[in-house]
Amino acid sequence: MTSLASERSWLLDPGLLKLVHQCRRLIHSEFGVKLHLTEEHLEQQLADYAHKTRSSHLTRTWEALRAQVPQLPEASVAPEADQPQKRMYRGQEIVEDNRPVKQAEALGEETSPRKKKVIYRGQVIG
Repeated sequence: MTSLASERSWLLDPGLLKLVHQCRRLIHSEFGVKLHLTEEHLEQQLADYAHKTRSSHLTRTWEALRAQVPQLPEASVAPEADQPQKRMYRGQEIVEDNRPVKQAEALGEETSPRKKKVIYRGQVIG
């Protein structure tokens, strides 16, 4: 515990602590992951999320923190970097529909006529 405390003595600076809290808040809002100050690899996790983010605000905050604390790790390039990044919304993956679009749908034509009448306020529509 004392070695961890001596490694993180830079967290006692209120200005740096504010930047870390800002990074944690931005990571929580974008990825849905709650990072704690007592985690063993906090610096590496912050760097990884700063590398994965789409938010320029998080990237700038992380770079400002790194400029003031030289022992922080650089954002490492994950081995998944050659694969397209999965889109996330509130911590869950967004499933994208990659089915080929039919030519009739691409032109805006309907493929089949309506099967039932639509009645709106007593009037037959379409």
